[in-house]
Order: sequence, then C-alpha cells, then structure tokens
Amino acid sequence: MTDDFRADRIGSALRGENPTVLRRLESGFATMGEVQFLPGYTVLLTDDPAVQRLSDLPRGKRAAFLAEMDALAEAVERACRATETAFRRVNIEILGNHDPYLHAHIWPRFDWEPADLVTGPVWLHPRENWSDPRYALGPRHDPLRQLITEKLDQAILGA
Repeated sequence: MTDDFRADRIGSALRGENPTVLRRLESGFATMGEVQFLPGYTVLLTDDPAVQRLSDLPRGKRAAFLAEMDALAEAVERACRATETAFRRVNIEILGNHDPYLHAHIWPRFDWEPADLVTGPVWLHPRENWSDPRYALGPRHDPLRQLITEKLDQAILGA
C-alpha cells in the first residue's frame, strides 16, 4: 500500500484511489484502518473534507452519517465475532483531534488484550502499535475486509 492517499484521504477516496475504502456510502466512505493491531479496525470518513464536526452536516446527512456509523460498527462486530472467539465488543469514537475532517473510529476489542488496556481507551495501547509494520494493513487482511464489507452490506439492507 502506498502512502500517497494519506495526504488527501477523502479526495483519494472520491477519486477511487484510496486503497483502504471498503464501500462508498451515502454520507462518506467505510474504510479499513491502516493499522490492524486490533483486527477489524475501521474508519467512517465524511465525503466532504470541509466538514469538521458532526454539527457541520445538515440534519439529513448527519442522520445518514450516524446510521452508517452504526451499520459499520455492527458489521465489524458481526465479522469479528465470526472470526475471533475472544471478541469482546466494539468501541465507537468521533474525535477529530488529529485529522480535522469528520470521521468515526470503529475499534473491535478482544479478551486477549492486556488486562490493563482492555477496559480503557484504545489510545492507551503502546504508541509503537501505530507504526509497527507487523500491524500494517495488507493482503493478509483481505478475508476480514471482505467479511466486514459483506456484513456492512447486510447491515445497510437491514438483513
């Protein structure tokens, strides 16, 4: 995976050049996280880089973003539950502290996480997890990507 898309994640998604995109949605893009130290980590991106917070969206698009965030979280939960016996739950966060555009993090959590971390926010995991090549999104994640996408399609269709 090249880093080029990272300079403009939303623009590259709109151009079909963002390799993390799972599916185009009404309010934006469901994407895989670039790090997978918690397998199944996904991010819902707005499709407008000028939108910095949820309240910037008109009510209809805001409702769509929240509904699609819920659908993506459900898809991650179903996929992780099907593939990992130690699946625990899903955490959902809208932060915007680093990347200013609206986006939501969907973090699966697992019983195999260290006891001092599993009940806290993901951000307490070691800082090196975000840059360790062992956790970089790659072809070995394709089966999970496919399953999350299938479960997302089911969640959106209400199946």
